[in-house]
Amino acid sequence: MKIQEMQQEVHQWIDQFEEGYWHPLSMLARLTEEVGELAREVNHRFGEKPKKAGEPEGDLALELADILFVVICYANSQHIDLEEAFRRMMQKYRARDAQRWTKKKEF
Repeated sequence: MKIQEMQQEVHQWIDQFEEGYWHPLSMLARLTEEVGELAREVNHRFGEKPKKAGEPEGDLALELADILFVVICYANSQHIDLEEAFRRMMQKYRARDAQRWTKKKEF
């Protein structure tokens, strides 16, 4: 699924509710919350904080998808085309970081 399709699907889902998109500060708080949930799961899996006995394993993919949903909501509410923004961001990285790290021999 293309990012533009994701943006359309999220918009169709949000558009069915009278409340619509949340206020930008509320979405930022929600994004922070979702990133915290991802951080908690990563810390349980790879860090030094094991889960409590009987606590179920989390789903990293779903945590990342939750973050993506909020980012898409934010972009939609601000009329941002994420595909175009992504292209611009990659141009920035390609120019700025082209010589920053050691390239693999096959590239």
